[in-house]
Amino acid sequence: MKFKMIHENYNVANLEVSKAFYEKALGLTEKRRINGEGFVIAYLGNEQSDFELELTCLEEHPQKYDLGECEFHLAFRVDDFDAAHQLHKEMGCICFENPEMGIYFIVDPDGYWLEIVPTR
Repeated sequence: MKFKMIHENYNVANLEVSKAFYEKALGLTEKRRINGEGFVIAYLGNEQSDFELELTCLEEHPQKYDLGECEFHLAFRVDDFDAAHQLHKEMGCICFENPEMGIYFIVDPDGYWLEIVPTR
């Protein structure tokens, strides 16, 4: 039996704000969308992988999502690490850096952490 990872879901407060962040910060664009009763799901991706980030926006969720201690994250590998770091610094979304490991993390509008790793 073989399993293939296809997507990860993040619940978001404002779909358009989140989509704009992911496009600017990581080059992810909407691939498809499901408009349901009381919810919208947008699947984001790029040409580097067929893995998708599923953003779910619930109409009846006025409070901020509880992400616990943010001890989970999604990682992205980038060819031009220095340019990515500069972009994320300008965006003000870097939330943690680990120079010893050569990585850093950015945070999205809902508080999800995203690891940025250089191609090695």
